[in-house]
Amino acid sequence: MLAAERGAAANTLAAYARDLEGAQVLLGPLEDAGRDAIAGLANKWADLAPATVARKASALRQFYGFLVDEGLREDDPSPALPQPKPRRKLPKVLSHADVEALMRQAEDEAATGKVLAIRMLALIELLYGSGLRASELVALPRAAVPRDAPFLTVRGKGSAERMVPVSSRARQALSRWLEVVEPGSPFLFPSRSKHLTRIRLYQLLKGLAGRAGLDPARVSPHVLRHAFATHLLEGGADLRVLQTLLGHADIATTQIYTHVDSSRLVELVNARHPLAGRPGSG
Repeated sequence: MLAAERGAAANTLAAYARDLEGAQVLLGPLEDAGRDAIAGLANKWADLAPATVARKASALRQFYGFLVDEGLREDDPSPALPQPKPRRKLPKVLSHADVEALMRQAEDEAATGKVLAIRMLALIELLYGSGLRASELVALPRAAVPRDAPFLTVRGKGSAERMVPVSSRARQALSRWLEVVEPGSPFLFPSRSKHLTRIRLYQLLKGLAGRAGLDPARVSPHVLRHAFATHLLEGGADLRVLQTLLGHADIATTQIYTHVDSSRLVELVNARHPLAGRPGSG
C-alpha cells in the first residue's frame, strides 16, 4: 500500500519494516495484539527518545489502519499507542568560514587531478550549492544534468520531482567530473554495485572535514543541507522559495530555519524599527 498508493521511497519502506518487525518482537503477531498489549508499549519504549517513539507509533497506527481498511481486523487498537510530543531540535549549522574551509580543501585536492578528488568536489558543491538530500544526490541519474539550463531535476521523497538551481561553481565542478567519470552507468555518481551509497558519502565527507581542520562530528551531508538553507535565509531568501528548493511538503518544516536566524532578526529590528535610535529605545 505504501509503495503502490503513496509512492513511498525504498528507504521509507525499509524504515517502516524495521519498526513493525521491532514491535512484533515485543508483542508477538501484530494482527492479534489487543489494546492492553499496545498500551504496554509505553513502558517498553520508555527509554527511547520522544521522536523515536512517535515514529514507531506512527508505523503501527498506519499498519492497523490498513488492516481495518482491508477488512482483516474489525477493531483498531492504535488509539492505545503512546503519543509523545517530540521536541524538534534546531539543526546543526556550519558557519561561512567552515564551509569555505571545506570547499578550499576539496578544491586543493581536486587540483591534483585525482578522479576521486574531482568527484568529491562535485559532491560537496551540490550538497551545499543546491541543498540536496544525501539520498537524492547519490541517486542522481546522468540525465538529470542538462546541457544548457542551470537546473537539476531531482526526485525527492514520495517520488516527487522538483527543479533545483545549480550554481556556476557547481556546474564547473560537474563538468570536470563528467570528463573523467567512467561511461556506461546511468548514474551521475556510479559505484561498483549501482551508485554511490549514502553511507559512503557520509564517510567521504567526514574524511574531508578532518583534512580541512574541522571536527568531523559537526559535518554530514544533512548539515550541509542545513547550511545551504540557513545561509540563503540570512541572505534574504523568501521562506516559500526555500520550501520549494528543499522539497518540503509542509512549510512548517522549513520554518525551523527562522529560529536559527534569530540573531539576524534582532539586528533587523534594532536597525529598521521606526523607534530604533530614539532616546530610551535601547
